[in-house]
Amino acid sequence: YHSGMRLLSVVLLLPASLAGQTLAPRPVVATLTGSFQDPALTESSGAARSRTLPGVLFTINDSGNDPVVFAFDTTGRALGSWRVPGVANRDWEALSVGPCPGGSCLYIADTGDNLERRPVVTIYRLREPATFARFGGTSDSTPLELDSALVRYPEHPNDVEALWAGDDGSLSLVTKGRRDGVRLFHVPVAAFGAGAAVTAELQQVLPMVPDQRLGRWVTDAARAPDGRRVAIRTYTELYLYPLYPSGGLGTPRVCNLAGLEPQGEGVEWLDDHRLLLTSERSFSLRGGPIHVVQCDA
Repeated sequence: YHSGMRLLSVVLLLPASLAGQTLAPRPVVATLTGSFQDPALTESSGAARSRTLPGVLFTINDSGNDPVVFAFDTTGRALGSWRVPGVANRDWEALSVGPCPGGSCLYIADTGDNLERRPVVTIYRLREPATFARFGGTSDSTPLELDSALVRYPEHPNDVEALWAGDDGSLSLVTKGRRDGVRLFHVPVAAFGAGAAVTAELQQVLPMVPDQRLGRWVTDAARAPDGRRVAIRTYTELYLYPLYPSGGLGTPRVCNLAGLEPQGEGVEWLDDHRLLLTSERSFSLRGGPIHVVQCDA
C-alpha cells in the first residue's frame, strides 16, 4: 500500500450456500485501507485496538514465530514491535485488549491446536504500554507486569483462535469448529495467578454450522466498545452477535466476506459500527491486506 493507491470499496452479498441457515443475510461495505508494511509480519492472526495509544492497533504472528507484538495503523504502517520477554509463541492465535487490575492489558491467547491434542493452553496478560518505548527498542523502566492463565477444556482439547475480555477481566473463548460445533467457553478472572490449570466453563453452542469447504471456521472475535455486541469472524463471514449481561450471545446478523482476503484471520472494532479486518499475506502480496468494513449499514 502507498499513498497513490486508491481505496477500494466493495459490497459483498451473502452466498447461496448460507441459505439453509436461519440467519438474516446482510451486505458488507468494505474499504481496502492498506497492507502490513513490516516484513516480519507474515501471518497476522489477530488484531486489537490500543486503549492507551490513540490510533494504534496491535497484531501478532501465529505458530512458530517469535513472541512479538506488532504496532500498526489502519494503513498497515509499521509503528514498531515488542518482543515479550520470558514467553514463547507455541501457537499464538488471538489478541485482545481489555481491563485488568490497575489499567488496560493485552491478552495473548496461545490457544491454537490444529490437532486438538494440547491438554492445557496458556493465555498471557500483560500491561498495555503507555508509550512507544517498548516498541521502539529503547529502554523502558516501567515494570513488565506479566502473568498468565493456564486453561483446560471440560471434555477434550479444542482449537481456539478467538477471545475477548469482559469488563471484569474474565475471558470468553470461541472454538474454531473442528468438532462439536462452534462453542463458547468462559474463563474466570481468577484463572490468572491461580498456579494451576483452570477448567473453562462451556457457556453456549453457537448457531454457526462449521464447514471447512465454505471457509466457515472461526478465526477471531472482538467485543464492541459499547459492550453490547460481539463480532465473530470466519475466513469468509462476519457474525455480529448481541451480547447479554450473562455473557451469552443472541441471534446474529451475518455478512459475507468471501473473496475479500487471502486468509482472513483478525477482527477488531474501530468504533461501535466499523470493524477492522486483517489477513495473512498471499504469495502475490508483500503484506497481508487490511480492510475497514461495516456490516450494519
